[in-house]
Amino acid sequence: MESEKINVKKAKTYVAQSLTYRVTATIYEAVPGQTDSEPFITADNSRIKPHYGTKKRWMALSRDLLKPWGGKFAFGDTVRVTGISAKLDGVYTIHDTMNKRHRHCMDILAHTSENLDIFTKGVKIQKVAYQVSAL
Repeated sequence: MESEKINVKKAKTYVAQSLTYRVTATIYEAVPGQTDSEPFITADNSRIKPHYGTKKRWMALSRDLLKPWGGKFAFGDTVRVTGISAKLDGVYTIHDTMNKRHRHCMDILAHTSENLDIFTKGVKIQKVAYQVSAL
């Protein structure tokens, strides 16, 4: 008996897993003046490689939004971001946290060579999960 291969097309989508939150979005770079004493190690112990940038799609959230401080998001969660720009809107992974003085804020990790300076209020964030389904 011969086995027969069947090709199944799969759709890849992100499905909402939480309410939508409105936050202020900014950019941060892995440099000592904008981070702690170890700028290439995030709060979840991920390592930022030397040629990182916004294409990596890593973000930090203010502590009030993170589970260790009573929020709804956890390190490693994927988050849909909308309302910044066509280039920066998309799905990000939470790897870092912001200084405790910030509330309802997010930071997008960018490389210094990208020359980005973002301060946008009313940006929408929503926890999403990756889902693959057969077409």
